[in-house]
Amino acid sequence: MKTASISTIHVVDDDEAMRHSLALLLGVFGHRVVEHAGAATLLEESSRLNGCIVADLRMPHIDGLEMLGRLRAAGSMMPVVIMTGHADVPTAVRAMKLGACDVLEKPFEAPLLLDAVRAALVGDDGAQPTSDDADFAEQVSRLTGRERDVLHHVLLGRTNKEIGQVLDISYRTVEIHRAKVMTKTGCGCVQTLVRRAARMSMI
Repeated sequence: MKTASISTIHVVDDDEAMRHSLALLLGVFGHRVVEHAGAATLLEESSRLNGCIVADLRMPHIDGLEMLGRLRAAGSMMPVVIMTGHADVPTAVRAMKLGACDVLEKPFEAPLLLDAVRAALVGDDGAQPTSDDADFAEQVSRLTGRERDVLHHVLLGRTNKEIGQVLDISYRTVEIHRAKVMTKTGCGCVQTLVRRAARMSMI
């Protein structure tokens, strides 16, 4: 496990009220917070940044995913937590593939953000598999063949309609299998499913 030398959180959000609210919350818990009204200013300073980035997905000019992609293209492995009020599977999958530590769906409770930031600052490079990982692997192993097929396509970011076309089954059948996947894996939302699958290198 590795720890960050300075707990600086860069909050990137074009919504001034949201940005200030997050900065206040994080500051109360002892973090040094730097606010950015957009991704452009952060990217200009990327080589000098440390800590963690908490960024909104939908921003004008450069959105959260483009910002994340540019950081990775520039060689920055700084941890990033993405926030979005419009979460969907393709977005969550793309964010995780680009190296996001987490994708939080707005509105979220303060403890969820604080836990995500704490995990991002600590990092998990080289971490041993957790009991949660082992549980997830066991849960996936218990899926039926068709349920695993649906899970595979969900993790590719495909919609229910697209999955039905690929597997030659009805939209309703996809919905049923997808619901069973969520229940059997104990995932309350797609973000949790994607996060757990990413830890197991399934995406």
